Amino acid sequence: MAYEFTLQFTLRTPEGFAPICDFHLGNNRTVALSIFSRLEGNDEVRESDILQIDLLEKKDGLPFDVKIKHCTFSQLGRSCSFITKELFKYHNLAMGG
Repeated sequence: MAYEFTLQFTLRTPEGFAPICDFHLGNNRTVALSIFSRLEGNDEVRESDILQIDLLEKKDGLPFDVKIKHCTFSQLGRSCSFITKELFKYHNLAMGG
């Protein structure tokens, strides 16, 4: 069974949440959960939340939500920077590549 982990950022619209970007984390569950756990945001849903981060796990091509966080624009920016740094380290510093 093939696994793949993705972080999907979504924006609240009048029609619901719409995807705005994805970060592909690869197939290592430990790395995916570690990165997600260190992202800024909160687990509680508030009416004021307009951004959402979903950790998705795909099993044989079918996506499943694993965890969800809600965040502000500032938190989203810092999270994007953090994810990019972590993926750089994972792929370039002999951790995963």
